[in-house]
Amino acid sequence: MDRMPLLDLFAGELRRLRTKAGLSQEALGEQINYSASLVASVEQCRRAPREEFTQRCDDALHGEGLLLRIREAILKESLMPWFREWVTIEQEATALCSFEPLVVPGLLQTEDYTRALYEGASHLVGDQVEQPLAARLDRQKVLDRPRPPLLVAVLDYTVLERPVGGPKVMREQLRHLVAVGDRTRVHLHVVPRGVGAYPGLNGAFVIATPPEGDDLAYLDNQLKGTIVERTVDVNSLRQHWESVRAEALPHGATLKMISEAAESWT
Repeated sequence: MDRMPLLDLFAGELRRLRTKAGLSQEALGEQINYSASLVASVEQCRRAPREEFTQRCDDALHGEGLLLRIREAILKESLMPWFREWVTIEQEATALCSFEPLVVPGLLQTEDYTRALYEGASHLVGDQVEQPLAARLDRQKVLDRPRPPLLVAVLDYTVLERPVGGPKVMREQLRHLVAVGDRTRVHLHVVPRGVGAYPGLNGAFVIATPPEGDDLAYLDNQLKGTIVERTVDVNSLRQHWESVRAEALPHGATLKMISEAAESWT
């Protein structure tokens, strides 16, 4: 895969800190409970560093957060340029209203589901998947912070039926939705089968409410995403959101439907 400068930097700093500590790849692997082959793969830029691996290496080698900071920069670099600004908006938002007619929203995806999407619906192959996969999973931390945003997500029922990754992946993904849906600040709604044409079928969108200022929105397409700032356009999307939300089931009924759908994937 194409090498990123920051990935080279991470590999070099990991190697420097390990050598300074007088540890072989095998010895470091033993300390952090990972294989020596994984340490070698990261040092050779054949594998992107995962969060737990990075944390353990930084602790064992007394990196004082250096490896963690480089990894954070790697994740930002792996995002498409037009998406980086939206991720900042998303991370600072006090509320997010998301509609997704095709797949589970990124903030609610499991690792296996995300991987299956990248492998089946993008041009990425092999190790190219690892960095954007890690970046998407890293975004989900916004839901774990002490004061998470209010997330209201509406899905079309077809999301529950599309076999992304196969039965096992779908079963775990839908069980994950039910678990996340039990959180106080997460509300899930499904537009049920039987609803005909409705405004949401024109495409996915997210509306974010920042701590200060007016709402912003994000639209995605086959080429790139677009941040919507014009008040008239955001207001139009807000009307679409209200129409979509009106077609969807209440939160409790939605969790019941998702739970039943999860167990149907056998």
